[in-house]
Amino acid sequence: MTHVVPLPARGRQVVFERQELDQIMRLYGQMVAAGVWRDYAIDHAPTAATFSAFRRAAERPEYRIVKDPRARQGPYALVSEAGAVLKRGHDLAAVLAPLKRRLLKLVEAGA
Repeated sequence: MTHVVPLPARGRQVVFERQELDQIMRLYGQMVAAGVWRDYAIDHAPTAATFSAFRRAAERPEYRIVKDPRARQGPYALVSEAGAVLKRGHDLAAVLAPLKRRLLKLVEAGA
């Protein structure tokens, strides 16, 4: 006799949508091409999704892009290595803007 045991229901997790990941990975690729970042990690939890960018895999992440839908000031946050929130908002592109400006400075300095 076959006995089917239902798996326990897991809570909903916060995840990055396809368009969000596209923006993040496009920036990540540009930073890799500039020689700034070398590794990344993505974490999905019940309360927040996090994209961490590393200079080296053995270090703490240089930047974290956090999506927390419960946040009042906007679901997206850019967090520095020290844990300071650099930018927060409802628009992911605006939250990523400081990193894009940094990339432009790196490209201009290298040219």
